[in-house]
Amino acid sequence: MFLLRLIIPDRPGSLGTVATALGEVDADIHAIEIVEHRRENGTAVDDIVVDLPPGVLPDRLVSACNGVEGVEVIWFSRYGAGGGLHMDLEAVEQMTSAPAEAIDILVEQAPSVLHADWAALLDGTGGEVKVALETSATPEFGGLVEQWLPLEKATTLAAPDHKGLVESVLVAAPLESDRRVLVVGRRGGPEFLGSEVARLSYLANLAVTIHATA
Repeated sequence: MFLLRLIIPDRPGSLGTVATALGEVDADIHAIEIVEHRRENGTAVDDIVVDLPPGVLPDRLVSACNGVEGVEVIWFSRYGAGGGLHMDLEAVEQMTSAPAEAIDILVEQAPSVLHADWAALLDGTGGEVKVALETSATPEFGGLVEQWLPLEKATTLAAPDHKGLVESVLVAAPLESDRRVLVVGRRGGPEFLGSEVARLSYLANLAVTIHATA
């Protein structure tokens, strides 16, 4: 499974042309997600999750996309998070079905929702900051968690020069308090876009609201 992040012309037919090009190299498209519209220059940023049959080189995906006029590949990597088009809605459905666990559910679902590798809930409401919950593949933070709190609003974070984090891109959002924060990380990129920060902020606020009804 591979994740392609593309800049494409924001006009009818562009996405279909890309899908046709990928089909010509035997790529099986699992999900397409419009990440951001850039109306100032008439382009859009799309994430496409694809699978390749045995024997087909991954480089052919990039070549196929680059062969489409106006399309630029800005990120390409193996993808193991298992996300898809409807992950936001699935996360909301799970939270509403179990309000008392809404925040824990968001932490667990955040990597799939944002096409990321890991997520962790940092809790400093009792004074000392601790990792209250984490998904698999979350790196060791050590004392680094202190520098991320308090956090007033959802934002990207600068990755510290620390083993396991130095090549990561990070985004975070407060939950219930500026000292209770969800941090989500991607190893190596791509950078989190403003639209993704906004999505995380929305889901974080929704999780807190749902949790309050429990």
